[in-house]
Amino acid sequence: MVDMPALIQAMLRPELYPDRPAAVELVQTQMSFLLLAGGYVYKVKKPVNLGYLDYTTLEQRRNFCEREVELNRRLCPDIYLGVVPVIERGGQVALGGAGEAVEYAVKMRRLRRERMLDVLLVDEAVTARMMTALAGKLARFHARAATGPEISRFGELDALRVNTEENFSQTYDYIGRTIAPEKYRRIKDYTDGFLESNAALFRRRAAGGRIRDCHGDLHAAHVCFSAGICIYDCIEFNDRFRYCDVASETAFLAMDLDHYGRADLSGHFARSYARQSGDDELAALLKFYKCYRAYVRGKVEGFKLHDPYISPEDKRLTLKVAGSYFDLAGAYTRSRPLLLVMMGLVGTGKTTVAQLLARRLGLEVISSDVTRKKLAGVPLREPHRDEFDTGLYAAGFTRRTYDRMFREARKTLGRGDSVVLDASFIKAGERGAASALAGETAADFFVVECVLDESSIKSRLAGRLAGHPVSDGRPEILEPQKKRYEPVTGMPESYIRVDTSGDMDEVVTEIVRRVE
Repeated sequence: MVDMPALIQAMLRPELYPDRPAAVELVQTQMSFLLLAGGYVYKVKKPVNLGYLDYTTLEQRRNFCEREVELNRRLCPDIYLGVVPVIERGGQVALGGAGEAVEYAVKMRRLRRERMLDVLLVDEAVTARMMTALAGKLARFHARAATGPEISRFGELDALRVNTEENFSQTYDYIGRTIAPEKYRRIKDYTDGFLESNAALFRRRAAGGRIRDCHGDLHAAHVCFSAGICIYDCIEFNDRFRYCDVASETAFLAMDLDHYGRADLSGHFARSYARQSGDDELAALLKFYKCYRAYVRGKVEGFKLHDPYISPEDKRLTLKVAGSYFDLAGAYTRSRPLLLVMMGLVGTGKTTVAQLLARRLGLEVISSDVTRKKLAGVPLREPHRDEFDTGLYAAGFTRRTYDRMFREARKTLGRGDSVVLDASFIKAGERGAASALAGETAADFFVVECVLDESSIKSRLAGRLAGHPVSDGRPEILEPQKKRYEPVTGMPESYIRVDTSGDMDEVVTEIVRRVE
């Protein structure tokens, strides 16, 4: 019998495949090896037992390959082509034909990587209209997905407690490594309390047909906007993970959009789904299920630390990613929305910090650079090198920009969602207006001042200009801005000052610790 690593090495040979691709690329997940061969993908399951899935025997892997094709054809009928036996003949490996099957592979058409939602998010190419279309596809899928007593029981309180308690028991040994002890306790207390106080709502959902045979793993990397919308790679290995409330599935993708720093798209997607599905109870459940889904993602990332196929470098990255999901899960437990105000001179890293905070705390970023150019009706990346306090940067236009930011923030905070205002906020009056807004909307309030030595500021600004940024910040603005700078006074408890010359992840970790 061929062992798994040797088999995968053999499957990297292009001559093995009927269409003779120029090269074969290997991609690994925790559960599978993916062989990218020309226009097709061959997916081989790893012989692992992770507790919630068991692929240890060849027969199990064959059965789950067949199940994967059957289930995924519900949402991507043209992508999943079938199951191919991997044959050993005379010590050589072949795809199909006579001989002993030593492995099985799911054969799929290869989707366009550049049209995957996770890639489009990084490229800033996702629109609200795309989210509306995706919400509609999901709502239609849920409407026709199987349900019934055997499925509906997975939405009842006892079943939900099994799922959540499993989360906490499976992450207990990771406390102090991927999740801080106080965060573990806070999320567990929130989860137990929400289940207890909303028992009637969960019973109503189960009785009302809201528990369906869903996709089960709906995050951005499993959505492709190519020739329509393909939602692929559903969970086949454990029915319990697919049988869930449609609100839980919707929250999964909404949470992932938050994790990409796009809480604006997350909110639009969730509201659009509720409208198109007629689910008036979704809003009441969204943060609970977002918390649950973020916790699961943190848990699964942590499991990679024990994967023998994952490199030490990837394991170091895993620690960071797992921690970011647990930060996000913790953020959903807040009883009040959060309003963060970035503050600092040009080039001190305010936008970078704001975006990283958005990913880890589920914040909607409202940017003065973006708001200013939208108000002016000019392309976001069109440079405007106005002198300080003139043109788009004149005092009157700056007031209009801040007023618009405050209006947008008021709307978001009013829904109970959190915001980070990304602007210089060098004037005490601007910070005072933000503080008043927090009081008006019952939001927790913090000012985060970014500081950096002048030499580093000028170096960053010089490098920034080559990249066609949205910001028009440049070295010659620094001196006049310094003259107008009004230091923070009178708010020590809600004031956080960070030096951004070091590792940004460490900077953000300290801010997260302070605002929790």
